[in-house]
Amino acid sequence: MIINKNELNAILNAKHSNPHSLLGLHQYRVKKKRGLVARTFIRNAKSCEIVDIESKPKKTYSLEKISSDGFFEGWIPNRSKVFRYYLRIEKTNGETQQYYDPYSFMPTITDYELHLFNEGNDHQIYEKLGAHISHVNGVSGVSFAVWAPSAKRISVVGDFNLWEGVYHPMRLLGSSGVWELFIPGLKKYTKYKYEIIGADNLLRLKTDPYGVFFESSPNNASIIKDIDKYEWRDTAWMEERKCTDWLKQPISIYEVHFGSWKRMGEMGNRALSYREMARELTNYVKYMGFTHVEFLPLNEHPFTGSWGYQPTGFFAPTHRYGNTEDLMFLIDTLHCNGIGVIMDWVPGHFPKDIFSLAEFDGTKLYEYTDPRKGYHQHWGTLVFNYGRNEVRCFLIASAFSWFHRYHIDGLRVDAVASMLYLDFSRKVGEWVPNEYGGRENLEAMHFIRQLNTLVRNYYPGAIMIAEDSSSWQGVTHSDKENDLGFDFKWNMGWMNDTLSFFNQDPISRKRHLNDLTFASIYKDSENFILTFSHDEVVHGKGSMIMKMGAESMSAKAQNLRALYTLMWVWPGKKSLFMGNEFGQSSEWNHDENLQWYLLQYVDHEGLQKIVRELNIVYKSEPGLYERDNTPCNINWIRANDVDNCVIAFLRVGRYDGESFLVVGNYSSIVKKNYRLGVPYSGKWKEIINSDLYSNGGNGKESLEELVTCDDPNDGYSYSLNLTLPNCTTVIYKFWGKY
Repeated sequence: MIINKNELNAILNAKHSNPHSLLGLHQYRVKKKRGLVARTFIRNAKSCEIVDIESKPKKTYSLEKISSDGFFEGWIPNRSKVFRYYLRIEKTNGETQQYYDPYSFMPTITDYELHLFNEGNDHQIYEKLGAHISHVNGVSGVSFAVWAPSAKRISVVGDFNLWEGVYHPMRLLGSSGVWELFIPGLKKYTKYKYEIIGADNLLRLKTDPYGVFFESSPNNASIIKDIDKYEWRDTAWMEERKCTDWLKQPISIYEVHFGSWKRMGEMGNRALSYREMARELTNYVKYMGFTHVEFLPLNEHPFTGSWGYQPTGFFAPTHRYGNTEDLMFLIDTLHCNGIGVIMDWVPGHFPKDIFSLAEFDGTKLYEYTDPRKGYHQHWGTLVFNYGRNEVRCFLIASAFSWFHRYHIDGLRVDAVASMLYLDFSRKVGEWVPNEYGGRENLEAMHFIRQLNTLVRNYYPGAIMIAEDSSSWQGVTHSDKENDLGFDFKWNMGWMNDTLSFFNQDPISRKRHLNDLTFASIYKDSENFILTFSHDEVVHGKGSMIMKMGAESMSAKAQNLRALYTLMWVWPGKKSLFMGNEFGQSSEWNHDENLQWYLLQYVDHEGLQKIVRELNIVYKSEPGLYERDNTPCNINWIRANDVDNCVIAFLRVGRYDGESFLVVGNYSSIVKKNYRLGVPYSGKWKEIINSDLYSNGGNGKESLEELVTCDDPNDGYSYSLNLTLPNCTTVIYKFWGKY
């Protein structure tokens, strides 16, 4: 026996941190004679020999079994050059097998790639770390690589070795913290994990942080997949996207929780699959006129009740609805029908599940070490360490993987405020100030700026959206040092104010008119998306229609139609959570189907109709979207008519004369002979009336045209004499001189 007992015991007990230094072929001298020593460790092997595939004829060398566990060693004299070989094994059951030795291959990651990763600049590190079906020296297999700098030993375990960590230990690549192993012969759909002895000497079984697919709980194993074989059909969409300035384009987003949009009641109430959704959702969104779909997080997550916001698979779509190719087919189908795809993405925190990122190598690796920074009290999760290069690299690569692999068109970054503020959901003494004594997380701020800059450079036309409830200045700007560089920000203030107003009984609304007009003060401060999201229809907040301040369902629907009409003409892009478009009456429940049966009733059908009409008009009128982020895009005519509870303003278009008159009567009384000043003489045509009979309203059956009078009013030379239905928003477009 050549190997010393300490090294042999380290291999047999799976405690050796550098198995490649012993296993495989190595130059070795025995009594000053040059030669090679060959070692391998194979379970259930009776005998083993290595076959030199470079010699003709092929030479074989028998190895001695020096351990009952399957450790073999052999001395090959008079050969000093390591050669290519495979192993020929006779198993204890008499079966003969031949395969390449994992310990005969050089590292599959270069020193330069490791250097870029360690400095945080390998933005496609997902192509190196993780498990990749590959060919090395003409041999097919799977390359494994994982970052765990403080681990004492890591093994790849899985179906192929009965989950025993003793047989496929990995090697640590210098000071990079990356462990690597190429295992020949492994194929797709093989399940695997990493068995890790951490810095604390505890044994852990971890899923792959860069894994592309996972099995369901409770096992949560990573699954080897080749995800680069899908043949995309969306070339035209992707090419056009590169040249699109979304600030000047209509954006109307349909926000979807995948598992509860529609369910198959006749099949155990299961959710639709990715491929079923490709047909059903695409047809519906196209019919309704939305420009984009936004999915609540589709990344892998163990707890369904988190809706995907506690992810454990940052590079993997959830297995719940199909495989990776199925999701690609869904996105491809949406693109081919002219519909963009946005996905919610969560770089702010991750769950404490023991099989995932938490204390990955026995240290606080992905999370901050100090719990005052690293523990998220509000959600019971862990906060990413944005000051660590490799963690930033991981998160940027996660974002890039969704753009590159799945062709998504944008990310809505969740809980930005929780990332930006060190005292988020913390009391005095429970948080650590930054180096200047402030409450801002400067590391998170720099990460967000870097992320948005890189996305813009790598994926022109992609959209980055901030879900930010804070008052941070410059969320959608990039000129100043503290600007974050997002394309859009959810307008949470507008949402809260308008809901507060419409929640009031129409009789008492006049005292709250400022809630509707206040947003005009800051409408141009950011690039906004107006939204009524999933967060507003859960946890006791009530559904959108039930928030309306009215008694009967018909009156509630009337108010909601008026609100949506105001929303679609107010500056900013639009976003509506599923079910809101037809006035679902109950709160959203992620385990239940939407209440599609309500569409048999006129109130709910009317809501769906007006949302569709709003989308159609919105997309057909550039004056309603091209100047969303331009000062003076609205001119107030009546902002303080408190007694009548009426507002009126002009939505100013691209050129002189392209104007839309928006009038809202939100009182309980019809206003007759209501005179408003307008800047242009001639014909003004109704293009939307939220009280139209065909939309479930009580008003007239068709849109009308009005002609101005020469009576000055509101500072204009001309005026219109209007009849304003109660709880209604009406939009008129200037149609030209009479």
